[in-house]
Amino acid sequence: MFASICRRRLLRFRQIPSAAGTDLSRRPNPIDALLSHGYSSSALAGIPLSKPPCPATVSYLVSCGLSPAAAAASKLRIRSTDKADAVRALLRSYGFTDADIAEMVRRTPVLLILDPDRILRPKLDLFASLGVSPRRLSTTPHLILCSLDNHLVPCIQFLRGVLGTESHIRDAISRAPRGLLASLEKNMRPTVATLRRLGLPDQSISKLIAVEMCVFMFSPDRISQIFEDLKSFDLSVTGTGFANGFRVLCRLNRENWLRKLALYRSFGVSEGDLLKAFKKHPTMVLLSEEIITKKLHFYLDELKLELSDVMGQPVIMGYSLEKSIIPRCAVLSVLMREGKIEPNIKLITALLGSTKKFSDKYVLRFAHNVPDVVKAYEDCMFAIILASKACCDFPKCSALMPGYPSCMARRAAMSSGIQTETKKEEECKH
Repeated sequence: MFASICRRRLLRFRQIPSAAGTDLSRRPNPIDALLSHGYSSSALAGIPLSKPPCPATVSYLVSCGLSPAAAAASKLRIRSTDKADAVRALLRSYGFTDADIAEMVRRTPVLLILDPDRILRPKLDLFASLGVSPRRLSTTPHLILCSLDNHLVPCIQFLRGVLGTESHIRDAISRAPRGLLASLEKNMRPTVATLRRLGLPDQSISKLIAVEMCVFMFSPDRISQIFEDLKSFDLSVTGTGFANGFRVLCRLNRENWLRKLALYRSFGVSEGDLLKAFKKHPTMVLLSEEIITKKLHFYLDELKLELSDVMGQPVIMGYSLEKSIIPRCAVLSVLMREGKIEPNIKLITALLGSTKKFSDKYVLRFAHNVPDVVKAYEDCMFAIILASKACCDFPKCSALMPGYPSCMARRAAMSSGIQTETKKEEECKH
């Protein structure tokens, strides 16, 4: 209001003609520059927009776990370290670790100057009563800046009506705490109304929001587009796979989604196989294009798997080549060489399953009779840990491809290299 009054007075002043009859409103007025918003970046380049960092504040932020660069870049000025200490002590009392607090301060340093008892404690009590862990809350500390009465409580009451139980509310917030930042009137209510308009039953809406509360961040048009894309894959809104498919497409923009589908088609995947694969394992489209290409080339060109088999078990696209598939291939190679399993084994079936299941069936089962099977598995895993990449070239490490002993050679070379480097370090110390 004060600014508005000033503007009106200045405008009235500009319209008063001079004694000579000259219209002052036509002459340049230096005050115009202060009232306009059309500043150029070049004009502002030399103007200091903020005060230099306060050394005491920078030092305190570094003590909180921030890097010196991040601390210096912060615009925060801590006038009372006692209050900041009280904030950190309060957060620790609610189960936040020093790492959690450092992350929260990095994202929202203003937390350190808030009143710990009047502002922070009631909000922390609310999230604690819901069962939201400090670790999850630390990933979205802006929630603690939201108004308790005007935002958090009304939103949670709304979620209670949609999700039904406290455990569902807890799980929804824990999976996607950022979703709770959405406005109740501008986002949450319109989203639920859109989902109902598109034919999603209330029970399905509850399940969807429970697993992907970030849907509140999408516009009604985007939600409608996702519905159309899922329907084109013959996914019924009442089907069990619809919520999973919706959750996946929430993480992709439409351009990326279409590009991933085109990439699978470029390998010869038919529309029917692509449809079935997506229904079974929709996260197959969340992989980067580079990873999709790398894995399909490996499965088809190196392991000689049939494309229909890979698409029939699309979960294999989610397995790490380096940490899972290649070590398993090394084990199967040894067992084939020793005649413990048939060469015509259904390879894709053997490669699937949990690490424990594979280890029990193919490693521990033959450990006494075929010691090399344990060594094959350990060598590949050892190389992965040391090199943080594939234990060896794909053709060498795969059991269906001879040359697996190169894993052991590589392990020996790595061990030798480590010893050499350690020796050099010791020599440098002396």
